[in-house]
Amino acid sequence: MSERFERHRQPWRTDEIQKLHTLAKKGMPLRAIAKALTRSEESVKERAKLDGLSIAKLH
Repeated sequence: MSERFERHRQPWRTDEIQKLHTLAKKGMPLRAIAKALTRSEESVKERAKLDGLSIAKLH
């Protein structure tokens, strides 16, 4: 059961991108990063790919 996000298709803000980079570098799993940013896992995955980040695949 996936959670619903009200921020569907919202552009990424600079502070969100910085937080994504920080959390990814700390080795946080995708689900935790998505929850921290209140974005879908798919959205986080796409943005990380765009920025050349690797995210832990843990659940």
